[in-house]
Amino acid sequence: MITFKNISKRYPDGFVALNNVDLAIKAGEMVFLTGHSGAGKSTLLKLLASIERPTSGVIAISGQNIAQLKPAAIPYLRRKIGFVFQDHKLLFDRSVFDNVLLPLQISGFDSRSMATRVRAALDKVGLLQKEKSMPIALSGGERQRLCIARAVVHRPMILIADEPTGNLDIAYARDIMTMFNSFNQVGVTVLIATHDASLLEDTQHRVLSLKQGRLAA
Repeated sequence: MITFKNISKRYPDGFVALNNVDLAIKAGEMVFLTGHSGAGKSTLLKLLASIERPTSGVIAISGQNIAQLKPAAIPYLRRKIGFVFQDHKLLFDRSVFDNVLLPLQISGFDSRSMATRVRAALDKVGLLQKEKSMPIALSGGERQRLCIARAVVHRPMILIADEPTGNLDIAYARDIMTMFNSFNQVGVTVLIATHDASLLEDTQHRVLSLKQGRLAA
């Protein structure tokens, strides 16, 4: 479903974030991406979501080379992908409900179905009773749940997350991982970047390790 072939990413300052990376992820698979800070984890995820473009190589989703997509086609690609950002990127001047609603509005979903989708996503992450709250009133774990609701409200086929448990205590981290597992169990392809070794200790899922921009294991 997802393939990276000879992918390299060099930034304008000369820093090489990824160097000839090859990998493949099957449809419905859950995969962890690990490595030291600066290893290229975040860059790889941004390339998959077309937030960044590779310097060279091919990135394919279901056979389509997304590295060559025209800008007008990128919003249609992102309808297939949910992204949980490391720094949340929540809108603190909008309610919980409106934060989750925004991706549907941007993507042009039918207005009659949007409220139903938003409440279903909030219910899935346990925030339905706080739909009128502002993000500032939420705990760290609840804000992460809100990010997940926003990422899955359009029912993506791929869910990617950048350090989703980085600032959470153990109980909240386990709770968040249970949510990712539940999405994977209904067929969503999940890719999680993390440096949290405790998440990987007992995992039955595949772990990809990056080291200095190369796939080490």
